[in-house]
Amino acid sequence: MTERLLPTTVVGSYPQPDWLVDRALLRTMVPRVRVHELWRVQEPYLAQAQDDATLLAIRDMEAAGIDIITDGEMRRESYSNRFATALEGVDIEHPGSTINRTGTRSVVPRIAGPIRRTHPVEVRDVEFLRRNTDRKIKITLPGPFTMAQQAQDDYYKDEEALAMAYAAAVNEEIRDLKKAGADVIQLDEPWLQARAERAARYGVKAINRALQGIGGTSVVHLCFGYAAAVKDKPPGYSFLAQLAETSASQISIEAAQPRLDLAILESLAPKQVMVGVIDLGSNEIETPEQVATRIRAALKHVPAERLVLAPDCGMKYLTRDVAFGKLKALADGAALVRGEIKA
Repeated sequence: MTERLLPTTVVGSYPQPDWLVDRALLRTMVPRVRVHELWRVQEPYLAQAQDDATLLAIRDMEAAGIDIITDGEMRRESYSNRFATALEGVDIEHPGSTINRTGTRSVVPRIAGPIRRTHPVEVRDVEFLRRNTDRKIKITLPGPFTMAQQAQDDYYKDEEALAMAYAAAVNEEIRDLKKAGADVIQLDEPWLQARAERAARYGVKAINRALQGIGGTSVVHLCFGYAAAVKDKPPGYSFLAQLAETSASQISIEAAQPRLDLAILESLAPKQVMVGVIDLGSNEIETPEQVATRIRAALKHVPAERLVLAPDCGMKYLTRDVAFGKLKALADGAALVRGEIKA
């Protein structure tokens, strides 16, 4: 991660093609359970279509000049539901419900027994990505705290116990993802912000269990939710500085759209910080100079050696041309600031 100054990356997702998913339907939801009707390709051919879409995402990220790429999460209906519904103990035939971040009720996985990981879920994703790029690669997983908030618990009846069970399953998955060739492992934990009081009780504990014994670069991503779903975002985090106590080597935050006061980054020392410098709440493509201005603002609080650059969040709700343009601006803006530092 430190081989290149100010490395660029994506948070996770990239827009799925219209021929792969029903994007009109996708715009109405962030699925917590499986939504098979989202896919436009029939099951016998779906895996092949997802592979083809993954290749498009890889090539776009490479062409844009991104240093650390993902598979674009082309095989997922959402960032969390593919892994969360693949575990033993989850009743996918009779889901439950819970209150979501916007205060409305969502259909979610129902926990009917002990959570166990019985098989690898994302290993093939990493293997395919590794075979098809020479860039550094990152794979994302839903974090244990967030999964616990996105479930109806009819078994543990104890949300901390549920989060720790998820953490053990995530830890097993991470070990296999590392063996498959992942350079960077990221845990997506947006609900730390949404449920700050609960996060203060056991959020760090659950994350550290998920990362127990894991070497290399590990990231915890925190945000206010997809820009497509959450328009009005607060100017600061209710839970952030506590993440300095995690065993993750890097903390990822959304900063561009909410116009975050970047002085908060100082509370995360000595972690690396992945800062969102691309606003996903607008279809306007930033200029490299606009991106460079945001990078310079972050550098007032974090040394270049600890700064990683990214969009605010996953890009799946953007159109592909807008997403590519924003990634190109990200890479070009980073290049401008690198040149200034070396001059």
